[in-house]
Amino acid sequence: MLIHTEGDDKLMNMHKIIFSRRALTVVLLLFSLSFTSCRHKYTPRPRGYFRISFPKKEYKLYDEGHPYRFMIPVYAQARLDDDRFSEPHWVNITIPANKADIHISYKEISPSEYYRFGKKQLSAEEAKRAVLMRLTEDSRDLAYKHSVKASAIEEKVFINSKDKVYGTVYLIKGNAASPMQFYLTDSTRHFLRGALYIREVPNSDSLQPVIKFLEKDIRKLIETTQWR
Repeated sequence: MLIHTEGDDKLMNMHKIIFSRRALTVVLLLFSLSFTSCRHKYTPRPRGYFRISFPKKEYKLYDEGHPYRFMIPVYAQARLDDDRFSEPHWVNITIPANKADIHISYKEISPSEYYRFGKKQLSAEEAKRAVLMRLTEDSRDLAYKHSVKASAIEEKVFINSKDKVYGTVYLIKGNAASPMQFYLTDSTRHFLRGALYIREVPNSDSLQPVIKFLEKDIRKLIETTQWR
């Protein structure tokens, strides 16, 4: 038979008090940790992009019997434009590593070209001036068609008096499909137009390194253009 004494009751009450105090301490500690963690603000890290490596800049002469010639990168491939709407001397310059293409189109400034759109009888020189004006306006319109997606379009005039090469370069900022376009002419016979396209979803942030890399190649092409 178990005999329960007054001393035992006091001992049990003391154990209960000690246990209650320990339990309260644990609860307060957990609550404190929970409150501290809730006050901590999580700041998301900015989205990153893959590191892109580029080849060394080296160039070769592209001279394949067209009325023009220029330097292109050694890592580029040039071929005739095989589109059914293409015309003689139209060329596609492809940079496979960057999924990029530079479309080159060419027109001869001649009186016969004028009579495709003009009806007024003009002298040969007047007709050629009308053709040149039409081609430059068309080139500008094609560049500004990207203004819907572009954040800005910067125009830069190019002049190479020595080789009689004159033109305008269009730098199209933002998420445009074509970040750079240009036209070159001698104002009397030759007219060449170029447009850079990248076969990726336009994103100016992720594609900016590629665009900057290819802009140098296009500038090299422009600066080394010569007529034949």
